[in-house]
Amino acid sequence: MDALVLQLLNGLDKGGAYALIALGLTLIFGTLGVVNFAHGALFMLGAFCAVAMKQLLTLSKLVKDESITFFDAFKEEPYLKIWFGDTGAVIIDYAVPISILLAIPIMLLIGLALERGLIRFFYKRTHAEQILVTFGMAIVLQEIVKAMFGANPVPMPPPEIFAGSADIGSFLGLGNSVVYPWWRLVYLGFAGIVIAGVFSFLQFTTFGMVVRAGMQDRETVGLLGIDIERRFTIVFGLAAVVSGLAGVMYTPIVPPDYHMGMDFLVLSFVVVVVGGMGSLTGAVAAGFLLGILQSFASMNEITSILPGIDQIIIFLVAVVILLVRPRGLMGRKGVMES
Repeated sequence: MDALVLQLLNGLDKGGAYALIALGLTLIFGTLGVVNFAHGALFMLGAFCAVAMKQLLTLSKLVKDESITFFDAFKEEPYLKIWFGDTGAVIIDYAVPISILLAIPIMLLIGLALERGLIRFFYKRTHAEQILVTFGMAIVLQEIVKAMFGANPVPMPPPEIFAGSADIGSFLGLGNSVVYPWWRLVYLGFAGIVIAGVFSFLQFTTFGMVVRAGMQDRETVGLLGIDIERRFTIVFGLAAVVSGLAGVMYTPIVPPDYHMGMDFLVLSFVVVVVGGMGSLTGAVAAGFLLGILQSFASMNEITSILPGIDQIIIFLVAVVILLVRPRGLMGRKGVMES
């Protein structure tokens, strides 16, 4: 029972990352009809927003080390600690969540620039051409990040208060044998908040209602005198922000490196296809479902019988679903069924 609870939590945690990236992918496909293979790179750029913020907050200078008296010794001390003392140390400790303040405007600007500078020229092109140009952009972004931050993963510790593990077992009445990292629980809660925020924005605001109408019938909305293209551009920026935030908060779980976006991209596209191209609800549901399936498939009891099944379970499920229901679990009728 303990192992099952842990695998369920692992699946929800991983599914949260899949769902956030797939949500952004679906927003872009549903509004613009673009298959964006650069979306994984946006996840990676969000992660490196956290790295950049940590480097900014820890800018330091050499000061004399007063703990050594028998010769002059110097140590690096962050300016924030010099200026603000313990408060500066707390700010540095919370570098990852504080990075959200940097990631939101940066990712919004990157998303708007990508859409206006590149993506809009491929609206009428085939999906194959869209995949080629966005995949090429992803490689360019990867190499830029590699040149700026290096090829090695960059460790990003969570705030000290979240560095330990939660006693999930006692909370659920299972004893004290089930513990789970606090930051993974924080990430799961964060994913839920972001997903709820996006759905609320689309469901309960005038802007969101116009976007949803445009996803169903762009021409009719345009005939009403609404600048639907401008709204879709903003949605592209919103999708970039969602993916970037997912990357920011994932850094304490997996140290960011320049190719981490590609690791999530393929799986997230599978999630989108399984959930249904253009279906936001389907993307989120499929993200969590496939994350849980992958987690349970990685149990020793399963891999001892079917070695490597955890690496292919998502693709096997995708094949079965697409054979039975080509439009995906919640896709609109006619999408991918021709």
